[in-house]
Amino acid sequence: MKAFATLFAALDGTTKTTAKLAALTQYFQTAPEPDRLWTIALLSGRRPKRSVTATELREWAAEAAGLPLWLFEDSYAIVGDLAETIALILPPASGTTDRSLTDTIATLMALTGRPPETRKAAILALWDELPADQRFLFNKLITGGFRMGVSQGLMTRALATATGQDEATLAHRLMGDWSPQTTSFEALTGGTDHDGPGSRPYPFALAAQLEGGPESLGDPADWRAEWKWDGIRGQLIHRAGIFALWSRGEELVTDRFPEFAPLADFLPQGTVIDAEVVAWGADRPQPFAALQGRINRKTVPKKLLAQSPARLLAYDLLEENGQDLRAQPYDTRRARLAALLASLPPDLPLAISPTLPFASWADITATRATARAEMAEGLMLKRGSSPYHVGRKRGDWWKWKLDPWSIDAVMIYAQSGHGRRANLFTDFTFAVRDGNDLVPFTKAYSGLTDAEFAEITRWVGKHTLERFGPVRRVVPDLVFEIAFEGIQPSPRHKSGLALRFPRMARWRRDKGVDEIDTIETLRALLNAAQG
Repeated sequence: MKAFATLFAALDGTTKTTAKLAALTQYFQTAPEPDRLWTIALLSGRRPKRSVTATELREWAAEAAGLPLWLFEDSYAIVGDLAETIALILPPASGTTDRSLTDTIATLMALTGRPPETRKAAILALWDELPADQRFLFNKLITGGFRMGVSQGLMTRALATATGQDEATLAHRLMGDWSPQTTSFEALTGGTDHDGPGSRPYPFALAAQLEGGPESLGDPADWRAEWKWDGIRGQLIHRAGIFALWSRGEELVTDRFPEFAPLADFLPQGTVIDAEVVAWGADRPQPFAALQGRINRKTVPKKLLAQSPARLLAYDLLEENGQDLRAQPYDTRRARLAALLASLPPDLPLAISPTLPFASWADITATRATARAEMAEGLMLKRGSSPYHVGRKRGDWWKWKLDPWSIDAVMIYAQSGHGRRANLFTDFTFAVRDGNDLVPFTKAYSGLTDAEFAEITRWVGKHTLERFGPVRRVVPDLVFEIAFEGIQPSPRHKSGLALRFPRMARWRRDKGVDEIDTIETLRALLNAAQG
């Protein structure tokens, strides 16, 4: 754990990409291979399954520190991070250890399903032999809240530098369903690929956000436009013995969309398609809410299949007849995609996402304004000559989303934040008017500056009406503009509505509570969203 703790300190102590790259490269060159493998897994989101609950950790830590639980909870509320709170309040370790990262994770994984007293004894023993910095990381591993401030792209670049392997090849190897228990560092980074390339999707090409209009992109003739659908990005793979749908988050979701199974009978072997999964009905995509009920299900009941049938809208052809097409121009890939899909039966749940014609930037700007009527979030703009990049490369692909909806609402509840904002009120509940009443309809915690949060925190201290644990009910006086990307019905909320990606666009100091929007405003937006 010592080398891993040193790496974490180096990464946490700088914001410079070059310094982080150097620290990662050195670690991948010098750490034991099993530890390197687990570090790659952790940095790419593959964390060991939790074997201890947060409640158990709080109780055991308070007991080990000789503190009443209420004092631990108050300390946790101030610190804002459970792993850090435990590391701070525990007494100094009575022993030492030279455990590796791999040994520590193996110990944690072995506790899964064991009796509480067994798990407690093991956790207390490890706490008692780890110094504070390693305790903190150990606690992060237990809770599954591990973050190191490193993107997967930066990690892959460091790994390529350390091993001498091609970065794009490594990015592909790191995709898909692998774990440190089923592969080795050598197999993952340069040796024999035991799972074969058929088991992995390609790294997804990502687009940068286009700010302002597209006029800065140059000649419109160089660009292609398509809808930015509001669904689940995925890669459909059909290779020898493998038919799979991978989400952008590298989750295998094939079983959640059984209606795609017939595609295996018609798509040629050696095919990989980049597409969007959308709920489909009445010859058009449905709101994302219609798909949301299927996302977290391992099996989908017949009723839900009938209510929210899924369809793949294909963007790109990444592989054809086993040939990697990613280096080919976008126009070439799209032409081959169109030819492939034209050869399939028309009743399959797979269609090409249409290219939108335009002769000028004014033309496509007008088309973008109709996106909501098409159940899209906006437009994608792609250079016709562009390859399929690994990750986000500015210049060739842009997402030009619609301006968000917004309404004015009043803050009625406030709660402290976490981490560095644990001493500030940053999490707020907002309400709109319903006649003479105020109806809560959403929460938001982002969009303001630290100075604004500090000012609001001082205001909350003077205008609290009631306390409910960490939550304060406040005088309904502060008005904010709430921006959001979508709206959907929700029987779980008192308002009957739920917003997608709500955030505070600005503090409306110029408005009073009598000027906020009404529940009818939100219902009208819902009707517009549903077409």
